[in-house]
Amino acid sequence: MVDRKPSVIGILAMSIVYWGALVWWQKDALFGEDTVAQAKALKVLAVSVPYVFFIIWGTGNDLPENITEIPYLGRLLKPGIWLLFITSFFVVSWQDPSLVGILLVGVGLLGLASALALACLMYSGEESSRLYALSRLVDVYPSITKPEGHVRFNQKLWTTTLVLIIYFMMTNVMIWGLSDSTLDVFSSFRAIMAGASGSIMHLGIGPIVTGSIIMQLFAGAKIIQLDLQDSSDKMLYQGVQKILVLLMIPIESIPQVYGFLDPHEDVILQFGIGWANALIVAQLFIGSYLVFLLDELVSKWGIGSGISLFIAAGVAQSTFVGTLSPLPVVQGSPMSLENPPSGTLPMIFYTLRTATNSDLDSQNGFETILLNHANPVAALVSSVIVFLVVAYAESSKLELPLTHGKVRGHRGQYPIRLVYASNIPVILMAALLANVNMFTLLFWSHPVLSTVPILGSNAADLHLFGNTYNMSYAHWFGSYEVGATTPSGGFAWYSSMVNGVGDWLLPLLNQSGDAYGHSLGQIMIHVFTYVFFMTAGSTVFAKFWIETTNMGSKDVAKQIERTGMQIPGFRKNPVVLERILERYIPPVTIFSGAFVGLLAAGADLLGTVGNATGTGLLLAVGIILRTYEQIQKEQAMEMHPVLREFFGAE
Repeated sequence: MVDRKPSVIGILAMSIVYWGALVWWQKDALFGEDTVAQAKALKVLAVSVPYVFFIIWGTGNDLPENITEIPYLGRLLKPGIWLLFITSFFVVSWQDPSLVGILLVGVGLLGLASALALACLMYSGEESSRLYALSRLVDVYPSITKPEGHVRFNQKLWTTTLVLIIYFMMTNVMIWGLSDSTLDVFSSFRAIMAGASGSIMHLGIGPIVTGSIIMQLFAGAKIIQLDLQDSSDKMLYQGVQKILVLLMIPIESIPQVYGFLDPHEDVILQFGIGWANALIVAQLFIGSYLVFLLDELVSKWGIGSGISLFIAAGVAQSTFVGTLSPLPVVQGSPMSLENPPSGTLPMIFYTLRTATNSDLDSQNGFETILLNHANPVAALVSSVIVFLVVAYAESSKLELPLTHGKVRGHRGQYPIRLVYASNIPVILMAALLANVNMFTLLFWSHPVLSTVPILGSNAADLHLFGNTYNMSYAHWFGSYEVGATTPSGGFAWYSSMVNGVGDWLLPLLNQSGDAYGHSLGQIMIHVFTYVFFMTAGSTVFAKFWIETTNMGSKDVAKQIERTGMQIPGFRKNPVVLERILERYIPPVTIFSGAFVGLLAAGADLLGTVGNATGTGLLLAVGIILRTYEQIQKEQAMEMHPVLREFFGAE
């Protein structure tokens, strides 16, 4: 046990950051000449203080026993007071639309996040981590109830099917009040982020994966100091991750309404710009929270993971359409050799049936079929290669021999897969790069964030001692063309996805730069940088993932020992078994992370049909194969109940 004391330096730093941000947000009103606006800004700052301190008190203290024993009141008093605060913010914002942003976002959302951080910094208990300050909030957090006993296979199958149907329905529910001109920040990563552009599923699995990334990085760096082998610490870790996901939903939703998902002019005229933006954010929040609940529902009552299911469904749909679609590339225009069918196979049949040899020769028809079409033959071949390589890698495994300690002659094997960490590390790394793209885009084009010193593209110059210093270094982090969501320069471009041969191979063959004017040397640096980040990042996340999912040597040793099995020639001792597993699991984990990262990057370099991206196709194939094996395991447990104990399903 550790006798923790409040971190005075951390408390002061967090307080300065939060209230300093509010002052900076309201600087024009606070330091301007308009006394009415100044009074409003001071009231906002004043109301933020009791709001933050109430949350700190609520997370760190219990109500008196005479109140907690009162039915309903004891459980609902704290959330009721918090809802009263939020309701009052809504009422005041409705009366004065100019306060929508500062009250709902600055005080309501950022105040909640800051208060939870301050509560952790003020924690003075004896537990291993300051996150135990949030244990009361974790205990009352609403979630999908875990089944008490065994869930039959048919019920799991129907639950998974129903969730998949709901997911596809939600991707077709478009955001109400959205203008016709919208930009998709995640367009390059749409196959991995799932969801659908312009729908309530616009954010896809982004908030869930981002929350998981933050928690895994903090756990791996020992910042949160939780022992994930301990059941109490692991429950707290999972609970805090759910709270973080709930915070990440609005954090990723709010920036979307500044230049990307703009409200329609009629909605702005009816409600004002503040409330029009709030309506879009609210719909994004509802869609993302439903995705979070569906993922939890599949994990507890279905087969596999909801996140994986959504990725596989989206990629399968894109691949099917990209291979077989008979519609022309440019819809609305008549079909011709310049506008053939968009699907690879219909395009091949149409071109070979209608074009003569002279037409193919004069119009570079063969080059179009192989490389330049929206879904060229090269992409189809690449997709087949990725499928075969992933299928082979998923089936490759090392089997440790096992014998039963009491039942003579009873033998078995424990498989350690070549892709031991599965495809999760690639999902996490791709999501991390997607967030890099989103935030560099915001600092480049957002009307407020672009003025932030150093990071913003429109940061004001610094005048000091008669000298002028440029305070904008945004072009180093990422630069963008007008109206574009994919970077054209800076770190964001060098680390961005290389999407097919058109981004690197064709410029090399033609000995010319790309559409942004990059030289061949810069293009090759881009390729090597992306491959390096995908490989190294997936390796790191593979290690973190194994540590947080009971797949490490210690957990596997306990799992095997619980079934009465042992490795022949060694004593039946979990310590001995763990030592043997240490020879295999850590090296295989690192190799599997590097392998799937390198394979995903290589697949992106070659491209795939349907704009599914190589990473997306890699994930989809791995997910489908893993789901098939999970179904086989569920059926085996249904027929042989003794196996449930081995898999921990009881």
